[in-house]
Amino acid sequence: MIDVFAESVGIPMNRVHCKAVFGEGFVGDIPVFLAKPQTYMNLSGESAGPLAAYYKLPLNRVLVFHDDMTLPCGVLRLQHNGGHGYHNGLKSVIYHFRGNREFARLRIGIGRPPGQMDPKAFLLQKFNNTAQERIDTALQEGVGALKLLLSHGLSESARHFNHEQKYKHIRLQTMPV
Repeated sequence: MIDVFAESVGIPMNRVHCKAVFGEGFVGDIPVFLAKPQTYMNLSGESAGPLAAYYKLPLNRVLVFHDDMTLPCGVLRLQHNGGHGYHNGLKSVIYHFRGNREFARLRIGIGRPPGQMDPKAFLLQKFNNTAQERIDTALQEGVGALKLLLSHGLSESARHFNHEQKYKHIRLQTMPV
């Protein structure tokens, strides 16, 4: 998501800082900082926490993008805040934000493992062609959501965007992966 968004708004991701590939620029007149932690996913807070502290970012100005097995593949959700939902990367981020959960999240559904497949194996495998197409489409939709967020704020953006995704969710439930 970071790469797709950065490319769409012309922000070069060409610096390394706080264990992250980092870029900064403007979307219109709004300053934007983008970071891709280079730690293991489960340790991504080791990058996100120090970055937020270094730039003195209030957490209500931070958005974390992450995968979510509870959403169907390719469905996105924009949220104000919340828990970690058993996501180890989010646990790490919350820990390094000193327990504060008051940051926005953009979640991308990857679906549940089929049958009795081990969730860890599911997370580490490559997407099949259908799932990859859904993910690619969702990434483009995510760019739109982030631009809407920057121009209209989180509450209005989440209400509008999640409403559109709700119907996508219903359509995708009936389609095989």
